[in-house]
Amino acid sequence: MADATVTALGDDAVADAGTAGHGAAGRRIADALRRDILDGRLAPGTRIRQERLAAEYGASRVPVREAIRTLEGEGLVTVVANTGAWVSRLSLAECDELYRVRERIEPLLIRLSIPGLGEADVAALARLADAMESAGDADEFVRLDRAFHDLTYSGADTLMLGDAVSQLWNRTQSYRRVYSRLFMRQAARAVHHEHHLLVHAIESGDADDAERVLLGHIRRTRLALAKHPEVFETIDTLNPGATARPTA
Repeated sequence: MADATVTALGDDAVADAGTAGHGAAGRRIADALRRDILDGRLAPGTRIRQERLAAEYGASRVPVREAIRTLEGEGLVTVVANTGAWVSRLSLAECDELYRVRERIEPLLIRLSIPGLGEADVAALARLADAMESAGDADEFVRLDRAFHDLTYSGADTLMLGDAVSQLWNRTQSYRRVYSRLFMRQAARAVHHEHHLLVHAIESGDADDAERVLLGHIRRTRLALAKHPEVFETIDTLNPGATARPTA
């Protein structure tokens, strides 16, 4: 009887270890897939093939499915029942709505963040603002811009607002990159000026001014995207890996 109990406990331990292993592998695959999407290696509309991911990461289909579910919850992946999974795409109307939400909630987040930012943070923000002005290409600018704004929000200790803002940024990142490639030179002067204004407002502890500058900064991009629907029409040609996703 004792032997049977030991065997049963051992089987449970193996099952638990397998579940834990799948969870760790799922997180690892989700992190890598998320990074590929945000860095532009997987364009909106790209088909995500589970068997290819499983082979690439030496995993079974279980953690791959977990990773895809995680990214679906973040809005980065769209799953069509009995069809497959694709990197999510946005229409101009969807992107406009996401930017309108950002206009409302990011000023609040920066207000909550400012008291938690110190001199070292302000110095780092100033360096990032300068680096963006001398960025060699749009991809470098987008990476630095994300680091800049993430740092402006890093002083806030929130339960859900920070995560919500991060997901909104993630969902629009591909379109910011394409817009920057096409039109950054036209908007560069105003964008860089606003970044420096944000640094000054944070350094001064002026949350009202920071909110005002940030709202205008986000709105500027929203209005610019609305004037350039070709950003959404040409993203496939700028990202050859993209393929059309069937309607859900």
